[in-house]
Amino acid sequence: MPTLAAYLIVVAVWATTPLGIKWSGEAMAPLAAAGVRMGIAALLGLGWLWMKRQPLPLHRRARLSYLASLPGIFGAMGCSYMAAAHLPSGLISVIFGLAPLLSGLMLQGLPGGVRLNRWHWSACLIGLAGLALVFDDSLQVLVAGQGMGDRGVGLLWMLSAVTLFAGSGIAVQRVAAGLQPMQQTVGGLLLSLPCYAAGMLITGQTLSFSGDYRGLSAILYLAVFGSLLGFYCYYQVLARLPAATVALVTLITPVLALSLGSLFNGESLGALVLAGAALIVLALSLFLLGDHKVRRQLKQMAESETASTPDPVP
Repeated sequence: MPTLAAYLIVVAVWATTPLGIKWSGEAMAPLAAAGVRMGIAALLGLGWLWMKRQPLPLHRRARLSYLASLPGIFGAMGCSYMAAAHLPSGLISVIFGLAPLLSGLMLQGLPGGVRLNRWHWSACLIGLAGLALVFDDSLQVLVAGQGMGDRGVGLLWMLSAVTLFAGSGIAVQRVAAGLQPMQQTVGGLLLSLPCYAAGMLITGQTLSFSGDYRGLSAILYLAVFGSLLGFYCYYQVLARLPAATVALVTLITPVLALSLGSLFNGESLGALVLAGAALIVLALSLFLLGDHKVRRQLKQMAESETASTPDPVP
């Protein structure tokens, strides 16, 4: 697949996924909708592997890698579907934009993690300020002794989702099982299915269909595009383009998701929430700028070390 086409597919899938999650919840209970999506995607993925004559590795390191992906495929996605019952779809995408910042903070406590510079820390502070604005109404209700409110509950679900997603990405990288993208995706999807079944049992959710065919179409769309084609194209561009170029997707998609939510779902956000969303996008921009400066410094250090190394004596 051409790189430009893969990149545009990633942008389109990531921008439409929050709205798809929102509509899915109108057809089935949240965990049921997520579980059905993952089940369909797993079956399609197994067919993909069969056609490509790729086995599904089950050695120890592969199993560890599938397990590492579970907080993202089950934890993050399950929490996102629960949040969609309380939040506009555009806000889901904005909160997910915090994933790179959280990943950077998590890596500070792990060996071998890149140290954050002043641009990174500035981005974290601005992101925190943006999150505070997004939470403003819910915090006021909480202070008044009336609980978190509907939006506050949804935001807590989304913070849990983005935290699990960031941690899962780091864990998969650390395991480094050397799997093909589709092998990793299918293994994680299959492992998530018993978790979704257990989650439905615990919460009392069932597979009953409400009759909403728009929601059913959203589930099918997310199974094919969100869980398979999106992942495949993402790994394609990740292998072919600089990380900074790929990371720009996380800047583009919140703006598109907010627009799609307003256009197709009639979603409107208050001025404070929009200001908070803008601060979060700005924070992500600064964080990516910090990454660029770190890479440039490392490149300069490597070049200087190469220049200072004496030529071997003939």
